[in-house]
Amino acid sequence: MMDLNKQISRRSFLKKLGKVIAGSALVGIVGQAYMKYIEPNWIEVTRQNINHPLIPPIFNDFKIVQFSDTHLGFQLDFDHFEKIIQTISKEEPDLIIFSGDLVDNLLSFYEYEEIVIYLNYLQAPYGKFAVYGNHDHGGWGTDKYKQIMEASNFKLLRNESQNIKIGNDGEIIIAGIDDAMLGQPDFEKTFSSIQERYFTLLISHAPDLIEDAKHYPVDFQISGHTHGGQIQLPFIGPLITPPYGQKYVEGSYDISDHLRLYVNRGLGTTRLPYRLLSRPEITIFTLKT
Repeated sequence: MMDLNKQISRRSFLKKLGKVIAGSALVGIVGQAYMKYIEPNWIEVTRQNINHPLIPPIFNDFKIVQFSDTHLGFQLDFDHFEKIIQTISKEEPDLIIFSGDLVDNLLSFYEYEEIVIYLNYLQAPYGKFAVYGNHDHGGWGTDKYKQIMEASNFKLLRNESQNIKIGNDGEIIIAGIDDAMLGQPDFEKTFSSIQERYFTLLISHAPDLIEDAKHYPVDFQISGHTHGGQIQLPFIGPLITPPYGQKYVEGSYDISDHLRLYVNRGLGTTRLPYRLLSRPEITIFTLKT
């Protein structure tokens, strides 16, 4: 005679197992949708004050906006790019910095005129500056990226510096170093024209170049490149970080008493169209005296 209790128990177990499997599948589907469609579009605007004794009083509350790693053509399209431009414009920045990796693959992307139109919409009274990222050099894109940025009225800093003055009341220096992976970073060349000691902000696509920058008159470095790991797991952190972005992954770091680093998580994605616990970011820096 069949044991009715065992039969009910088995049926109950299979029912619960089915629910677990269905629940796991649903979580997987929802999780993938979140990583692909929600978090990559959920921009975080972070705000950082930069305090330093070399900042002239006239530069108090001077606002610098950094955006980075758009990787146009992979997942980020022009509708999303337009929202980014609008978000930056609403901040009414004094100066704008793009820290590299504009297009994901310059060999397969041809909508350059559209990029120029959007980037030209950005306005800043004290200038717009950019540096090379590894994707900007990739696919023989070095000259093409330069053409795009110059047509968009961005000053492309490749191992060079620029003095920013407000009348005769003070000045700071914006310096830009070439990409570490596919470029030729040259710190000696970058700082050779600086004759006097001013507050100096260095733009380096790759954050780990701070280990070289700390030997030069740099007070603050801003970088991108890492995407904050792009995918992070609780208690584990980033699953993958790129070369020259493995020691410093995201956020603020005190390198020494006089030197700080900030690593922006970027706006786009590459290789995988996912973000998890690493929201895209636009950073607003405000100078304080």
